Amino acid sequence: MVSLGLEGKVVLVTGGNRGIGAAIVSKLLELGAKVAYTYRSAPAPDSSALGIQADVTDPVAMEKMAAQVEAELGPVYGVVANAGINRDNFYPKLTTDDWDAVIDTNLKGINNTLKPLIPKMYERKEGAVVCISSISGDRGNIGQTNYAATKAAAIGFTKALALEAARYGVRANAVAPGFIETDMVKAIPDKVKERIIAEIPARRFGQPEEVAWAVAFLLSPTASSYITGEVLRVNGAHHT
Repeated sequence: MVSLGLEGKVVLVTGGNRGIGAAIVSKLLELGAKVAYTYRSAPAPDSSALGIQADVTDPVAMEKMAAQVEAELGPVYGVVANAGINRDNFYPKLTTDDWDAVIDTNLKGINNTLKPLIPKMYERKEGAVVCISSISGDRGNIGQTNYAATKAAAIGFTKALALEAARYGVRANAVAPGFIETDMVKAIPDKVKERIIAEIPARRFGQPEEVAWAVAFLLSPTASSYITGEVLRVNGAHHT
């Protein structure tokens, strides 16, 4: 049986209670990893992973969370910075509160998640980080100036961290999903969905598990050991 080498590895997934995050947690458990995830409101139902209520916008809470994960599961090998929100509107109508909320969660949240863990990864000379970006960060999207800004920043952050971290044996990559069958996409009106699907060469939306496999590949110490600073697009050729 081919292994991705994640058996027994401790991996943290932020926002792992639903959608893409929950699919990532499930896939990592299936591959033998020891998984912890954060949630803000409600834990994932029926998950054998370690769920911790912690808001990525709160640096103190994230420090405590990181300490709890290492105390209960062991040294953290991998981090998936997945937690994110959207507050969509046309730019002239976008409020300062909606701008700040998205920046605080999607961008500052990455920093708050990694800050307590990266130094320990450097000391251990091992680790892998995957930041969840978006097709919006690659090409922009109408009504998402705030969201697109954070997802583009996630790519820039990942590339810079990869350059710094390589000498310590730590890799950093990003996954940029296109339109994936999650609650966010399900809320789109049917006529708009039809228009979007018509633009996608694969002629369908992606599935959360397809993103999860991409993340697992980039976390793998065997399958992607020489890959760092890259963006893996999971979008059915919607943007290449």
